[in-house]
Amino acid sequence: MKENKQAVWSWAFYDWANSAYSTTVMAGFFPLFFKEYWADPNNPTHSTFYLGMANSIASIVVAALAPLLGSVADQGSTKKKFLILFAFLGVIMTGGLWMVAQGNWQMAVFFYVLATIGFASGNVFYDALLPGLASEERVDVVSSLGFGLGYLGGGLLFLVNVFMYLKPEIFGIPDGATAIKLSFLSVAVWWAVFTIPLILFVPEPKNYDTVDFKNAVRMGWIQLVQTFKEIRNMKVVGTFLLAYWFYIDGVDTIIRMAVDYGMSLNFPGESLIIALLIVQFVAFPAALIYGWLASKIGTKTAIMVGIIAYSFITLLGYFMTEAWHFYVLAILIGLFMGGIQALSRSLYTRIIPPAKSAEFFGFYNMLGKFAAIIGPALMGTIALATGSARLGILSILLLFILGAFFLNKVDIEEGKRLAAKGL
Repeated sequence: MKENKQAVWSWAFYDWANSAYSTTVMAGFFPLFFKEYWADPNNPTHSTFYLGMANSIASIVVAALAPLLGSVADQGSTKKKFLILFAFLGVIMTGGLWMVAQGNWQMAVFFYVLATIGFASGNVFYDALLPGLASEERVDVVSSLGFGLGYLGGGLLFLVNVFMYLKPEIFGIPDGATAIKLSFLSVAVWWAVFTIPLILFVPEPKNYDTVDFKNAVRMGWIQLVQTFKEIRNMKVVGTFLLAYWFYIDGVDTIIRMAVDYGMSLNFPGESLIIALLIVQFVAFPAALIYGWLASKIGTKTAIMVGIIAYSFITLLGYFMTEAWHFYVLAILIGLFMGGIQALSRSLYTRIIPPAKSAEFFGFYNMLGKFAAIIGPALMGTIALATGSARLGILSILLLFILGAFFLNKVDIEEGKRLAAKGL
C-alpha cells in the first residue's frame, strides 16, 4: 500500500480536533463547573449522582449504537459521512453549553450527553478509516501519530483555557465563570476547524457493492447478528477483545476518576488542573516513542509493558499522600496512556477483516464504552462499602491483572492469517 501522507496527517488532525473535548470538557472543566455552577454546590452528593448518570447514559447509548452504526457504514461506504455527522452533533452541543444558565443542571446534562455521544460515536468511524490509510508496517506509527497529536492539540487549548480561568482579566473576561463558558465555546470552534482537513483530504474507503441508506440499515442489522457469530468463532479476536475490555477499563477509570480521587484526598483544585496539563504534554511525545518501541519489541509486548506500568501506577495511587505525588503519577500516566491506547487500536486492525473494519471497530468501541461504566462503578462501590477511597483505587488492579492474563493468550500471527482470509 502506497501511503498518502496528506491523508494520514489530515486523519491524525481529527484527533487534534476532538481531543479538546475530552480534555477541556470531559476531564477538566465540566465536572468542576457542573458541581459549582449548574448544580447546587451545597449538595455535592446530588451533583455527583447527576454527573455520574450523565456519563453512564452517554456511554450506554454509544455502546448500544456502535456495532449497528459500524455495520451500516460498512454496507454503504459511509464512514466519513457518519464521522462528520457525529462531529457536527458534538460541536453544536458543546457550543450550546455557553448558553446554559446558572442552576440549570438539567440543560447542562442534556447538552453534555449529546456532545459525548457525538464525540464517542464519531471515533468509531475515525478508527475504522485507519486500515485504509496505513500499511501493516506503518499502522503502529500512524495510530500513535493520531493519539500524539490529540494529546498535544487538546493540551494546548486546555492550557489556554486554564489561563483564561485563572487570569480572566488578561483576556478581558469579567470572571472565571464566563471564562469557563467561553472555554466550552472555544472547544466547539477548535473541533470544527480542525475537522476540515479530514473532510477534504481523507478518502472514503470504497465498497463496490454499496447500497442505499435504507437497505444499508436493513443489511446492517443482518450483518450485526452475523458479526456476533463471527466473533464467537474467531478465537483470536474474541480473546483480544476480552483482554482489551479489562485493561482499558482500568485505564479509562484512572483517567476519569483521577480528579475525583484527588479531591477525596483533599488535594487543592489547582494541583489537579496542573496534573491534567502534565498528563497531556507528557503523553504527546510518549505516544510517538511508544509507536517506535512497538517496532522494536512487538506490539503485543509493548501493550503488556503498558499494563504492567498501569498496575504499578495503581499501587502508587493507593499510597500517595502529598500533592507532588499526584504530579509524579500524572507523569507516569502520560508516559503510558497514549501508547497503550494507540497500540491496542493498531493491533486490533491487524487481526480483523479489512472489509468489515467499521463493523468490528463498532464492537471494539462498544467494549471501551461499557468499560467506562463498569470501572468507575467498581471503584465507587468498593470505596462506599469500605469507607476508603484508597481501597477503591486499589480495586482497579484486578482489571489490569485480568487484562494481562487474557492478552497473553492472544496469538497475533494466527489472527493476521485469518484476517487476510477475511475470516
